[in-house]
Amino acid sequence: MTEHSLHSEIKDWYKVSGDELEVKVEDFIVDILRGKLLIEIQTGNFSAVKKKLIKLLLNNQVRLVYPIAKLKWIVHVSRSGEFVRRRKSPKKGKLIDLFYELVHTASLIGDRNFSLEVLLIEEEELRCNDGRGSWRRRGVSVKDRKLLNVFDRIVFRDSREFLEFLPKELDEYFTNKVLALKLGISVKLAQKITYCLRKMGAISIAGKKRNDLLFQVS
Repeated sequence: MTEHSLHSEIKDWYKVSGDELEVKVEDFIVDILRGKLLIEIQTGNFSAVKKKLIKLLLNNQVRLVYPIAKLKWIVHVSRSGEFVRRRKSPKKGKLIDLFYELVHTASLIGDRNFSLEVLLIEEEELRCNDGRGSWRRRGVSVKDRKLLNVFDRIVFRDSREFLEFLPKELDEYFTNKVLALKLGISVKLAQKITYCLRKMGAISIAGKKRNDLLFQVS
């Protein structure tokens, strides 16, 4: 799979003086080596790097950097690469969207050598209606992703920090349905949040209410 421009552009944006790029550590190539800190940039599925992270964390401090598109522009090009049109995507990424990927690596949050940094960015996505893309996009392919701007950066080092995602007015015991209602999100996303918080040890199951699990902060 061809690496999108977004990965290399984030790497260039993130690096500081003294950093080493594309360094071999043990059996892996890491994006950035900053002193004793290994920095791995992942613009896609966390499951793709989980095994790599687990092995590197045995003897190293590791930070996973993940971008979420707070603002996205969609650029359509022809099969020959000519510009067709550009529009703003109606979808606006939020920090809470992190949990869609965090389900794959939530158990790593308890590791003292691990930290996670989220970048809220503006990106441009290049698309082509070549019939080779996914059925969800009706065959439209994503040819490239590009970094336009970084709005904010948030670092998570401890499981307790993820409790900030829970609403302040939440009762001591709560269900996924209640959490979804309070946050104004889907029950599916609420389930991912409680799954992650459980894996981190930040919340625990306190019982059941009819067919729904009851959670409480550990």
